[in-house]
Amino acid sequence: MTEEHMPVVVTITKVIEETPTIKTFVFDELFNFRPGQFCMVWVPGVDEIPMAFSAANAITVMKVGDATAALFTLKEGDKIGIRGPFGNGFFPTGKVLAIGGGIGVTPLFTLAASGEVDTFILGARTAEELVFADELANVTDLKIATDDGTRGYHGFVTGILDQLDATEYDTICVCGPEMMMKGILDRLVAKGIETRGQFSLHRYMKCGVGVCGSCCMDHEGLRVCRDGPVFTGDIIKNSEFAHHHRGPSGRKE
Repeated sequence: MTEEHMPVVVTITKVIEETPTIKTFVFDELFNFRPGQFCMVWVPGVDEIPMAFSAANAITVMKVGDATAALFTLKEGDKIGIRGPFGNGFFPTGKVLAIGGGIGVTPLFTLAASGEVDTFILGARTAEELVFADELANVTDLKIATDDGTRGYHGFVTGILDQLDATEYDTICVCGPEMMMKGILDRLVAKGIETRGQFSLHRYMKCGVGVCGSCCMDHEGLRVCRDGPVFTGDIIKNSEFAHHHRGPSGRKE
C-alpha cells in the first residue's frame, strides 16, 4: 500500500459551528491536496466516509447520517482517521466561475481561497445555512442565492447563472446537490460549452482507491473515487448523473 492508502490518526484541535447543521473540524496534521480532492474519514467504531478537504488541516461536515452524527459528538482532543488525498481535483484555466450549493461549497472554497476563482455563486436554503460567505467575499466576486430570499437573490443558483453570460468563462466548477448540478449542466449543454464544466460528484464509497467498485457509474463504469470525483460535463451528460445512484447494497436508488 502507498502512504495515502494508510489512515493517519489525527487529533481534533478545534470545532467550529458554521451553521446549525454544519461543523468544521480542524486537526493537527497538514495534508497536501488539490482543491476538489477528497479524503476518507474514519470515525472509530462507526464507519469511514468520503469528505472534501476545506483546508489542509480541516474538513467541513453536514450532519446527514450515522457517521456524520457521530462526528458531531466529537470535541477537541478526540481522534479520527484520515486517508488520502484521493481522486482528481478541479483543473481550471482562464476565467473561472464557481457554483456551490449547500455543503458543496467546501471543495470550491479551497479553490477560491487559492485565488483561482473570478466569480462565485453561493447557494443555500436560507441565510442561516450559508457557509464561508464572508471568507469568499474577501477573495472573489461573490453572488448569493437563497431559496427563501433571506439573503441575496431569491431563488436557486441557476437563476443567477441565467443573469450571467456563461460563455464569458473558460471554466465553470460546480459542486452541490445533484439536481442543482443537472440544472447547470443542462444550461451549458444548451450553449454548447459543456466541456468547460467541471462537476464534483458524490457517490457511496467503500475503499476510495478504485478497487471495490461501489462508486462505479453507468454506462462507462467510471469510478468516482478514482476517475473523479471531478468530471467534465461532456463525460457525465449521458451517464446516470441526475438519474440514479447506488446505495450500500449496490442497488440503484
